[in-house]
Amino acid sequence: MKVGRGRGLLLAAALLAALPAMAAEVTVLSAKDIRTMDARQPRVQAMAFDDAGEILALGDTGELLGRYPDAGRIDAGEATVIPGLIDAHGHVAGLGTTQMQADLVGATSKEEVLQRLRAFAAGLSDGAWLLGGGWDQNDWPERAFPTAADLDAAFPDRPVWLSRIDGHAGWANSAAMAAIERDLSANGGQGDWQPDGGRIVRDAQGEATGIFVDGAMSLLDSAVPPMDAAAHEHVLALGMRMAVEHGLTGVHDAGVSLQQLRAYQALADRGEMPLRIHAMADGDGEALAWLCENGLYEHPGGRLQMRAVKLYIDGALGSRGAALIEDYSDDAGNHGLLMMSPEQMVDVATRAKGCGVQVATHAIGDRGNRVVLDAYGQVLGDDAGTDHRWRIEHAQILTEADIPRFAALGVIASMQPTHATSDMPWAVDRLGPQRIQWAYAWRKLRDAGARLALGSDFPVESVDPRLGLYAAATRTDAKGAPAGGWLPQEKLTAWEALRGFTTDAAYAGFAEDRVGSLAVGKRADFVLLAQDPLAITPSQLDDLDVLATYVDGEAVYRRP
Repeated sequence: MKVGRGRGLLLAAALLAALPAMAAEVTVLSAKDIRTMDARQPRVQAMAFDDAGEILALGDTGELLGRYPDAGRIDAGEATVIPGLIDAHGHVAGLGTTQMQADLVGATSKEEVLQRLRAFAAGLSDGAWLLGGGWDQNDWPERAFPTAADLDAAFPDRPVWLSRIDGHAGWANSAAMAAIERDLSANGGQGDWQPDGGRIVRDAQGEATGIFVDGAMSLLDSAVPPMDAAAHEHVLALGMRMAVEHGLTGVHDAGVSLQQLRAYQALADRGEMPLRIHAMADGDGEALAWLCENGLYEHPGGRLQMRAVKLYIDGALGSRGAALIEDYSDDAGNHGLLMMSPEQMVDVATRAKGCGVQVATHAIGDRGNRVVLDAYGQVLGDDAGTDHRWRIEHAQILTEADIPRFAALGVIASMQPTHATSDMPWAVDRLGPQRIQWAYAWRKLRDAGARLALGSDFPVESVDPRLGLYAAATRTDAKGAPAGGWLPQEKLTAWEALRGFTTDAAYAGFAEDRVGSLAVGKRADFVLLAQDPLAITPSQLDDLDVLATYVDGEAVYRRP
């Protein structure tokens, strides 16, 4: 991320550093420009909010200072204020965990992966599992899945378990596979066995190679020593801290176990949640059962709620687990995986509907998306026009016939712009030139009337929402390639992208009456930027400088 050096940035930073510590019943914030994302009052110079964090008024600086003569002041100078950014799809625990495991993101070869693993393992105790994530074989010269043998030479005794960048495949060494309770070997008679909704990659002799895709990953996950309650709280705290440092005031946490919800609740009880979490129960398990038994949950502090369930219909494109109608263009005979049958999808969605729980389903392939749309249509029936706000997470690969069904069913497309710019070097290999025209189709969906809630899917992608704004408006990588953008007809405007991270993300979390825009009666969640994201060129959106992040009118992050 490049850092701007303009005079306005320095002035704003100096003013922020000198903010008074005094408490006041009312505070008036003034700035060069406040972009409210509220059509009734889209641009103002000042905003007043009380010490409970509720916005009282917006308008001219002189007017508000006259109305509140005893108010505290925040003079942000040349800064621009925008509503707090909301990531509509992230994984907070996963983000925090990256700080405690080997980081393999960006490794360009297996040799570099091993180098990073050796360096990380030097700080581990004897016998501890070596965990890591972020590897991507598409970034390596051979672009093929690795094997356990690649790890065994360096780590013959220490169990090693490494998740792929998309979280839909994992790479284990022999010591880790030996910890699995079930015998996977061909000699053990298991050479043809595959778990439901997953795939163990096997060699010609039927032996497990060390790669486990989607549902098969649970075999290794269950062998890893579990975290205790304190560790769960720690990784959530780490993840939330990283989020606010990048201008996020809210996250839709896509897949939260009941144990993780308890950790969130403990942090909320202690006032240690710096942003708002819209938690989704992790599939058809304990958290969903708890919701159906106890009702939709909201913490009295206003920063934590659980009223949704996150389901998985298929895997990911990069690991060829996304369910496609036709075979993969680069892997004949493979059309991906369904992690739930259509009947199971209907069953869980029916129970969720009966409990008043929002359904959000991961679907990447065109077959996966169609199965989900079919199930939603069947379960919602005549209620499709009600305020259910069901969602499809990712909605990456669609067909021409299915795009209009989102608006018709009232289904929100929860999409991640940086997935397109990360996948573009190899996505056409997976799909071919025809199907790719209906992939990452933000413009087609929006023009067909669908609402787009935007996010990142961190830590699969960076937690930084500026990269999402940039990708949405340019369809290029960090170097501006390809010129003009990849499938440029699908670009969004900067305003549409910002809306996806504010008002539409808030709507997708049933929170548009409180956050997503700056208006009287809403919460004072906002971000101070050195530049105006709606006044610069789209190619500059990844250069935005976050000066401070405020939640409920309190600074939860200030740039040093």
